[in-house]
Amino acid sequence: METLDIILLGKEYRVGCAPEDRDGLQAAVQVLEGKLSELGGKTGATGEKLAVMTALNIAHEYLQFQRSGGFDMPGMKRKIEAMNSRLDDVLAQQEKLF
Repeated sequence: METLDIILLGKEYRVGCAPEDRDGLQAAVQVLEGKLSELGGKTGATGEKLAVMTALNIAHEYLQFQRSGGFDMPGMKRKIEAMNSRLDDVLAQQEKLF
């Protein structure tokens, strides 16, 4: 286990982190810092109150996502296939020009 130094709300924290989780944890820090800044700007809350409100909002978003069945992979695949088809059509038209 390695350690990773992170900064949240202007304070530095050292957290344990497996090497393979480092990038994911850094991405989570960026998301959390963004949520903290956004909510702090809207409410004027700071410190512990801001941290608790942000944690509650994230938990609520997570539960809503979970209850809705999570990520719609089949729908996303259909959208990607439709985009690929449109791109193929456009590229075919471009090839006719040359």
